[in-house]
Amino acid sequence: MKRIVTLACTAAGVMALSACALVDRWTGPEAAPAPVLADSPGQIEPVHAAAIVQDQAVFWVSSNGCTRKADLLPVVRREGDGSVITLRRLKQDRCLEPVAQGVEMRWSFQEMGLSPGARVSVENPYQLPRG
Repeated sequence: MKRIVTLACTAAGVMALSACALVDRWTGPEAAPAPVLADSPGQIEPVHAAAIVQDQAVFWVSSNGCTRKADLLPVVRREGDGSVITLRRLKQDRCLEPVAQGVEMRWSFQEMGLSPGARVSVENPYQLPRG
């Protein structure tokens, strides 16, 4: 039993570390400059997954049944020759019907003030889905 627990802890640690890797899109023109917000609103939201696809940022986040797009804010900052997105939660989900795999939220590059094809990274921590 101890061996299984050790293996599970090791696997979880490896997954957590690998999930800290940035999701990059390496093609296209540079992103438009975005303001750096020193005191960003809300709290950094752990994500189940994140992807940059067809000039959209797609996130899977935890939900207790009431999480809406307006409850989250993608904060974009310029870094090097690209931009970094940090998804922040503005409003806590206090509902009582958890969604085991989380919910999908999308923002277009246009919504975030990014140029089509911009190089983008995501810096949110990774969290395994419930269930």
